[in-house]
Amino acid sequence: MMNVNRRQLLAGMGGLAVAGMAGAPGRAQQKTLIVPTLGGAWEQFWRAELAPAFTKKSGAAVTLDAGNGRVWSANLRAAGVQKPPYSILMTNEAFASSLRKEGFFEKLDLTKLPNYNDLYPLAKKTDGWGAVAMVSPIGLAYRTDMVKTPPKGWKDLWENPEFKGRIGLYNFANTAGKMELMLASKIFGKDQYDVDAGFKALEKLGPVIQADFNLSTGIASGEFVVAPFDFGEVARLRKQGLPIDVIVPEEGLLMFDQTLNILANGPQKDLAYEYANFLLSPEGQVPLMKNFFVSPTNAKVTVPDDLKADVPISGDMMDKILTWDWNFMNEKQASLAETWAKVLK
Repeated sequence: MMNVNRRQLLAGMGGLAVAGMAGAPGRAQQKTLIVPTLGGAWEQFWRAELAPAFTKKSGAAVTLDAGNGRVWSANLRAAGVQKPPYSILMTNEAFASSLRKEGFFEKLDLTKLPNYNDLYPLAKKTDGWGAVAMVSPIGLAYRTDMVKTPPKGWKDLWENPEFKGRIGLYNFANTAGKMELMLASKIFGKDQYDVDAGFKALEKLGPVIQADFNLSTGIASGEFVVAPFDFGEVARLRKQGLPIDVIVPEEGLLMFDQTLNILANGPQKDLAYEYANFLLSPEGQVPLMKNFFVSPTNAKVTVPDDLKADVPISGDMMDKILTWDWNFMNEKQASLAETWAKVLK
């Protein structure tokens, strides 16, 4: 099992790396799918396991394009809606929602995605335009050796005096930072759109330690003792010997999601659907769960007993994950980023 810091991997993915998969069957010479994937251990896993498994199933070659949502969005916009370099894109819904509005994606042809029917409702929130293939639920993590009263919910960030000046948050550049704002707006205001109330609440936290991708270093060093963390990252830190735990907050969980989208004018659309259906199948989801501790979105996948401590969010617990209006956030993010910079020191 890979023992790698997920956020550190993402931090180093600014460049573009393209690598072809060798060893495909005979018809792979005629059919190739470009697959955007995250870098580091994610790319290694795709190269070693997932891509060969798809090649064996489909007979198609796979070319990996390592990057992140920002890079792939830039590549698509540079190429234009009519000539995209990809046929499929798996990325955070925060990026997918913008590209969807710009006309890059088509509404899913569900006759080509039989595994879509087995997804949790959470994975179908885009009204048939995308399908969530992976979820990394985000709870509230804390140092068990440095906190006397464990938190029960997000409100404890404001109400537990132990946490004053010892809180870590993702900054606004990260999708989790945007979720933190919408969460505060929802808890302390009328709803997720009440960002004035959200900012007032965040200001009351006082000084916080912010990071774009990597909060692990700060909590490991004791720079802060409580922060939003995805369950998979907590599992990795715990296996490294760090005294850390994570709760399911009373108000609900956040999440890092990965939504599958089909390019309306992609060069290999039929193959893209075949690949998407593969990722949504137990055959595609189980290896991801075992290697990265993500929560499967296919309800037919059962978390084995030896993984339940590392992948505790599945089944009915998936209903505790909150979802957000990314169209609203993307439209307002420039002005909200300015306010964030003024409010959170």
